[in-house]
Amino acid sequence: MKLKNKLYICTMEQLTKKEEEIMQVLWHLKKGFVKDVIAQMPEPKPPYNTISSVVRILEKKGFIGHKAYGKTHEYFPVISKLAYKKYSLTSIIKNYFEGSYKNVVSFLVSETDLSKDDVNEMIKLIDDKDTSNENR
Repeated sequence: MKLKNKLYICTMEQLTKKEEEIMQVLWHLKKGFVKDVIAQMPEPKPPYNTISSVVRILEKKGFIGHKAYGKTHEYFPVISKLAYKKYSLTSIIKNYFEGSYKNVVSFLVSETDLSKDDVNEMIKLIDDKDTSNENR
């Protein structure tokens, strides 16, 4: 499965806000019909045809698949939320931070309320990851 997700990361593209909103719903539901997606969306509910069109676009982009029941389609995510999260974060780091994690941390320190405790927790996460990789 990991290889499959990595393959999608290479061919994936950024979603529009509406596409991402629908994907968030489908990731939550695991599968559903257009009416199920609309039911999970905030008021005012978007028109059925609008959501149906976006769902078909997501399917063309390879993000979702469907199972047909006659003329009705039940949709499900093909791209995992984790795979898209990795893709999005990698894109942000590449496009806004020159591909440097150091630049990301520097930005967080200077532009947010990142505390010394937060930084220490991040260092601990890195140390724990290094330790678990050494034990493999």
